[in-house]
Amino acid sequence: MTQPGPQRQYAGRSAAERRADRRSRLVDAGLQMFGTVGYAMAPVGRICKVANLSTRQYYEEFGSREALLITVYDTINTEAIEAVAKAVAALGNATLTARVEAALRTYARSTASDLRSARVAYLEIVGVNPAIEAHRMAWRRRWVTLIGGVLQAAIERGEIADRDYRLAAGAFVGAANGLLQDWCATDDRAPLDDVVAELSRLADALTR
Repeated sequence: MTQPGPQRQYAGRSAAERRADRRSRLVDAGLQMFGTVGYAMAPVGRICKVANLSTRQYYEEFGSREALLITVYDTINTEAIEAVAKAVAALGNATLTARVEAALRTYARSTASDLRSARVAYLEIVGVNPAIEAHRMAWRRRWVTLIGGVLQAAIERGEIADRDYRLAAGAFVGAANGLLQDWCATDDRAPLDDVVAELSRLADALTR
């Protein structure tokens, strides 16, 4: 069997490294464009100009503009859900109130400290087309599952009543997204810590 030859390198980088760099630059450009001028005003050509790449290179990485939007959105949510899970785990045997506050603070800072990320996560992703809406709803279910795990742990500790909290978790995720969507859409924004405090009060009311 013929063995594959070594990858050719240009400027000390392999083809895989160059491709990873192009993809990273396109994702960064997507965040910049979608998070500032908006998805509707960010055609592929403008994205490529920001990334300093050709449209040919774009389509080697992404089959459509929607594919880049999904990738940027997934990046924001993946970083957030990993950070939240880590923050909750680090608290160990802390009270439910402490764990919820840590989760909310981590989530808000991860998704909304950069207004470009907030705009993608709460505004630009909404209503693009049915496929992207289905993708957004799948992420919402993942967040509901994470919250459900936190609440189940609280049940086992005897901190809250033993009941089915799936509807409460879904309502909370919807409320959190709605509040952050409104927060992102207005120029007269309250401090992000105030948003976290309001969501903490809501979470307390839902589990009381």
